[in-house]
Amino acid sequence: MTEHTQGRDGPEQEEFAAHIADQIESFLLSLRAIAREGNGAQAVSLLLLEISQVLLAGARMGAQLDFVPREVFQPDVGPEADIDEMRLRLARMLDSVDTYSFVFDPYLPEVVQSQLSDDLTSIATDLDNGLRHYKRGDVAEALWWWQFSYVNNWGNLAGAALNALLTVVAHDRFDTDIEETVEAAAVTSEILGEPST
Repeated sequence: MTEHTQGRDGPEQEEFAAHIADQIESFLLSLRAIAREGNGAQAVSLLLLEISQVLLAGARMGAQLDFVPREVFQPDVGPEADIDEMRLRLARMLDSVDTYSFVFDPYLPEVVQSQLSDDLTSIATDLDNGLRHYKRGDVAEALWWWQFSYVNNWGNLAGAALNALLTVVAHDRFDTDIEETVEAAAVTSEILGEPST
């Protein structure tokens, strides 16, 4: 089932785009602030919240029929913002939890290794590109780009990052050591005479 704003220029699509742009701008501002503060103790929970919220915007984009840009080629909106400093700040702040593994395509299951800092800045780059189109008044291009990049890149990265951050929070809340848990499961299986997993 799709939302009904697709394919219509006019107030309804403008309002939809404005809501998406607000959510995206809020995410970008928050991500920069989290990186700038460098508070690793709070960062994971804050990032979990921000990614959850921006994924709602992405899900709304994914629920639309395909947006169609007015131009065959994407209009130039100038050079991308330099976010390398933010990436480095995030990497330092996240430290030992920065590197994680996930399955990019669950239907072609291959585990890949990535860094939260890289993925968060990739998400930010995709979102900022669409936001620059929107701020220039090109609503159709912005909506097309946000939808296209959500389905092809940032939606998957945000989902994987969300899962990684939630795992960190879960281990922190329940004071669980991953290696100890795996070892305990192996010992239990051996005692019960079950094959180890």
